[in-house]
Amino acid sequence: MDQGNRLLRIGIFYDGNYFYHVSNYYCYAHPRRARLSIPGLHDFVKKMISEKEGIPERLCQIVDCHYFRGRLPAMEANARQILYNERVFDDILMREGVVTHYLPITRNTEKGVDVSLALETLELTIFKKFNVVVLIASDGDYVPLVRKLNALGTRVMVLGWDFEYMDDNGNTRNTITSTRLMNEVSYPLQMHKIINGEIVPRDRSFHVDSLFVQPNAYSFNQLEKEPETADPEPVEELPAENQMTGRVVHLKNGYGFIAPDDGTDSIFFFWQDVQDCDFNELNINDAVSYEPGRNERGPCAKNVVRIEADGNR
Repeated sequence: MDQGNRLLRIGIFYDGNYFYHVSNYYCYAHPRRARLSIPGLHDFVKKMISEKEGIPERLCQIVDCHYFRGRLPAMEANARQILYNERVFDDILMREGVVTHYLPITRNTEKGVDVSLALETLELTIFKKFNVVVLIASDGDYVPLVRKLNALGTRVMVLGWDFEYMDDNGNTRNTITSTRLMNEVSYPLQMHKIINGEIVPRDRSFHVDSLFVQPNAYSFNQLEKEPETADPEPVEELPAENQMTGRVVHLKNGYGFIAPDDGTDSIFFFWQDVQDCDFNELNINDAVSYEPGRNERGPCAKNVVRIEADGNR
């Protein structure tokens, strides 16, 4: 397609819950052990649209980017110790010029996000006349939106992932992008195949590593870290009888086992139960404290905290 020197306008729209889920998979269950990079994805999108549309990359510009997700009330988020994490991610989105759209989560249920995303995408496409809309989403419920965008003459690209992983209860889970959705769009991208090297983009400047956050970068990888200079939020200490100690004896794909110091059987824990650091920072033989709990598999460790060599948490 010969666009001459005309700028090609790109709008990107994130289903935030889906993006977070995929990023967690690559951080905790995939051998890469790294989160997806938002600036890396944006650069990739421009390269791929340049390739698909047959115009120079410098003429493919992201003019609008929006992120949609449900959000807990501040008091509940603070109680779950995720308020800081949310603020760090907000900083990342702000740095990349991503507009956030948060809807309230009620009774742990996220409602209306897909509808809000669809309406906002359609309205902005009409008024801003995007040439290409990029959806980071997997749900077949977005098919009507894609058909409306097609009717406007706007090409649609979908970044979708298919993968299998094990949840915190030891059950195998599958994540699959809707075939109906992929069949309706102009540019369906099977991201898992690109990341695994099964599909190689023609652009020789592209490298898969650019899709992931690099070590020590200020990024989404820091979501579970506190800054060294920050005063920690006051945390209510658990009663001594609820605290146990042990050592990490096994780590794999987002879960691990702790051998209690009292000699009882090893106990399972999941990455989400690690409180003071990222799961990927744990090592075999690390001393930890934890609160005994239970899930569908049986006994498990909750609120796992690494104990430093000097005895500090």
